[in-house]
Amino acid sequence: MIKKVLLTFLVAVTLVSCSLNDDNDTNLVLKTLPIKSYVVPDEFELGMSYTIKVEYDLPDACHSFYDLYYKQVDTTREIAIVSIVDENDQCSDVPVTMEYEFVVNVEQSEDYTFRFWKGEDNDGNDTFEDVVVPVIN
Repeated sequence: MIKKVLLTFLVAVTLVSCSLNDDNDTNLVLKTLPIKSYVVPDEFELGMSYTIKVEYDLPDACHSFYDLYYKQVDTTREIAIVSIVDENDQCSDVPVTMEYEFVVNVEQSEDYTFRFWKGEDNDGNDTFEDVVVPVIN
């Protein structure tokens, strides 16, 4: 009986604490940012781990790092930066260059192809800079 009362109380408090009339409406969106530069090893050794460093620009103070876009298909990895943007905020237009590092565990004997996203061309097609890192045994 006490568990039911406690559960009912918790549900009531939760519902009351959620307001539908939030005066601080935020409009957060995700935006993909291009890789400005990168550092990869000349070669990988099978079974080892390596750190890859990428550099990117946050276009203004409304952009913040959200995640690394890392899509693996066979021996190819597509890489970009995902930012979160507060579209309701007034932000300075000063770009900020940032770095991000991630680890690659070399588990395949085939060469690794990294496709660093550089943005879109005039027709809206994705453009990439490809780098092949050979794997030695």
